[in-house]
Amino acid sequence: MTLDLSISRRGALGLAGGAAATLAMPGIVRAAGVDLVVHYSMPAIFKDAQEAIAAAFNARQSAIRVSYVNPTPTYEDGAQLILRQAATGQLPDVSFQGLNRLRLFAERGIALDLRGLLKDEGDPARLGYSAPLLGLGFHGGSQAGLAFATSNPISYYNADLLKRVGADPEAFPKTWDDAIALSAKIAGLGDGINGMFFRWPGDDWMFSALLYGYGGRMLTTDEKAVAFNGPEGLAALKLLDRMVKEGRMPNLAASASSTQDLQAFAAGKLGMMFRTTAQVRAISQSVGANFTLRTTVMPVIDPVKGRLPTGGAGAMITAKDPNRQRAAWEFVKFATSAEGTSLMVKNTGYVPTNQIAIDNPEYLGDFYKQNPLFVAATKQVPLMIPWYAFPGQNSVRVTQVMVDQLARIAEQKATPEAVLADMATEVTKLIPTP
Repeated sequence: MTLDLSISRRGALGLAGGAAATLAMPGIVRAAGVDLVVHYSMPAIFKDAQEAIAAAFNARQSAIRVSYVNPTPTYEDGAQLILRQAATGQLPDVSFQGLNRLRLFAERGIALDLRGLLKDEGDPARLGYSAPLLGLGFHGGSQAGLAFATSNPISYYNADLLKRVGADPEAFPKTWDDAIALSAKIAGLGDGINGMFFRWPGDDWMFSALLYGYGGRMLTTDEKAVAFNGPEGLAALKLLDRMVKEGRMPNLAASASSTQDLQAFAAGKLGMMFRTTAQVRAISQSVGANFTLRTTVMPVIDPVKGRLPTGGAGAMITAKDPNRQRAAWEFVKFATSAEGTSLMVKNTGYVPTNQIAIDNPEYLGDFYKQNPLFVAATKQVPLMIPWYAFPGQNSVRVTQVMVDQLARIAEQKATPEAVLADMATEVTKLIPTP
């Protein structure tokens, strides 16, 4: 593939005020080539990884240089931002979006279909793109993006607090019944100590971890009606309710970007925390020597039907100019290569998304041996299924509806039955009608 890099940056990327000004895009042009404008979300997790990948990519050649725009705090913020930018013609060249949002951008024609670029490369497996990994970014006949980072929810716990209540840190609860009972014991220590926190705000991902754990699904197979309002969905909400009532779980999530639970955990005031594996590196650094940190798999719900959602981010190309698209492809290829994936894993805690990095011990074999906190998520890979992407133009609103409804349980303002009924009614109004 030949790159024509003798092009200039389109002036429209110099943003004016208003909502669109959230993206402060650098309008730099290098005579030697292209400065790619790249957007990503969740700098609290991805900043170190993205900077390491950009530095490695920039060091290998001078024709293409990566410049990051101001990152957005959550995937939902990132999705809303790119939708606004698409409407005003001020898109970046590359955007890293939540895997459950790639469908939205494919349906709206914002994400470039990568099939042509992949075809030019020959066999995708040669680059480490296995069929399952490609499937995470394939929607409606379009390869909307490539998986950059995948995750599943894991258990983080304070081994010192477990010891204080007579629990064995080497035998973390395998069921939610036992986890909730342990939480109550830890909360009984007093002194501002809480037993557990199940991270629910921000999106529907952690709710789906409970729903899928019971073998449920979001919508019917034909996607014409909600399916989470059945017995599996009610069981999931009742379990969340039990965490609050029986496990004495506090509401540490005033907003999607709240870090109260992380702060409490790092200070030794929270016994267990259920969050994405993506934050292993950051949580380990925040805990430091305050206590003995351990990670392990999630408590099991249904050992046969139970599954876990695949969270994480995918890289999509949003550039419209063909030459910039080709330059963007070079960066996306590197970010999702075995080397790029290895840098991402070592700087976050996500599960690798390149088959070569997974299979070849040269990349990550020694890393996992030396960093046991990162291993929990790899043990749950057989349980992982895609993070559901709601169809239609209202997918972002659907997620917010679910988050708002879950808050009613966390705040003890409604019963699981009432929340499930209201959530089903509201989501039904937002999904495409037959």
